[in-house]
Amino acid sequence: MPTHPAVVALQKRLTGTLLLPDDTGYEAARQPWNLAIEQRPDAVATPADVDDLRALLTAARESGVRLAIQPSGHGASSSLAGAVLVRMSAFDDLSIDRGSGTARVGAGVRWGAVVEALEGTGWVAPAGTSPVVSVAGYTLGGGHSWFSRTAGLGSDNLRAAWVLRTDGTHERVDDDTDSDLMWALRGAGGLVGIVTSLEIELVRAPAVWGANLTFDIADAPAVVRAVRDLAVTAPPTLNVFLNSMRMPDAPQLPEQIRGRSFLTVQALSTDGPEEELVDSIRRAGEVRSDITGPTSPAALAAASNEPTDPTPGSGASIALSELDDATIDALLEFRERPEQWPIMGIDIRMLGGALDAPRRPGFASLESVGWLLHALVPVIPGVPTVPGEASLAAFRELLAPNEALQTVATFLEPGQTLERCGSVDEVDRLRDLRARFDPDAVLHDGRLPR
Repeated sequence: MPTHPAVVALQKRLTGTLLLPDDTGYEAARQPWNLAIEQRPDAVATPADVDDLRALLTAARESGVRLAIQPSGHGASSSLAGAVLVRMSAFDDLSIDRGSGTARVGAGVRWGAVVEALEGTGWVAPAGTSPVVSVAGYTLGGGHSWFSRTAGLGSDNLRAAWVLRTDGTHERVDDDTDSDLMWALRGAGGLVGIVTSLEIELVRAPAVWGANLTFDIADAPAVVRAVRDLAVTAPPTLNVFLNSMRMPDAPQLPEQIRGRSFLTVQALSTDGPEEELVDSIRRAGEVRSDITGPTSPAALAAASNEPTDPTPGSGASIALSELDDATIDALLEFRERPEQWPIMGIDIRMLGGALDAPRRPGFASLESVGWLLHALVPVIPGVPTVPGEASLAAFRELLAPNEALQTVATFLEPGQTLERCGSVDEVDRLRDLRARFDPDAVLHDGRLPR
């Protein structure tokens, strides 16, 4: 279907750029971060300022297309047919107020820039594990980080936002001026307005300390139980991730890891060494590698092994209410079955702490949720995807009996909706707020159930 004339006309009106499907550069601009997802919007816009955004709103209203805000390509879930994809890279303001422990961050800024700006200040950001994810997309979708047991979800740290409403009004909004809008922005942002900048609360961390323990997979049952038991007494200042990695028997890999499985426990404290707590994990098995000492968010980002360029991939995420012995045994036995070879890694994140006591009201919540798990299947050109899809389906089925009532949008899979993130009443409230704040439906409805 030809692009609507009102959208085409934007090529001459915008200070920024608008790419149509036949334009050079469109193919690269339309791609999401996960290249396994195919999205083909009617156009890709990179507005230069708020006036450009207002022009996009007008064109959307005249043409019937919708605006899909996708700052850095993460979070893609649909084809975006009938939509204009909006990139926010020009909104790159970043300022840190060390006195108040806050940062103002433009919608186009990525976490790596914030982490770098905070290095050595005694403050850290409630940032995700990847430095290339946009602050806005992460925060407005909930966002679980290294510091979530200490500071809550990324959305819980959203103090205020500069929002372009669909009527063209651009203003700073906080809980005092519009509590309904802020509630929706904390976890379902993008449905109710265009966020151009955010004010986020930073995390006081005078002494960041980390431990990285690697065990052979044979010790995994005891080690995972030790971490599970630690969750009962661990202070909110201690954050723990586990990673079960199964390396393929590929000739390009070093012999010491080729075809082998490992379990890594990563602990991070914002209040100095926690050797006694980590010792309870060490004693659960034979430690093959033990690295402890002072660290920093920049060092964590550098060691995250997250991809720095768009790449295809597939995965499954699930939040669990509990991690009992039967579930641990079943998961680890499943992990080592030969037919589950497509799953390269399974991450397990300890929740609780500040997540159980949100400081600000918002749609996103992991309150009373115990664990967050993610299974990763690389998508390799020329390798059939069916085995990987079957493994992920089996992973979901295995853990379904202990699935928690909600997760957060940043951990939804393609095709999943916000029904998995809130109650029926909360999703209905979102619909009502969307109808109030966007009566002409010019913004893409994203993951809102249809």
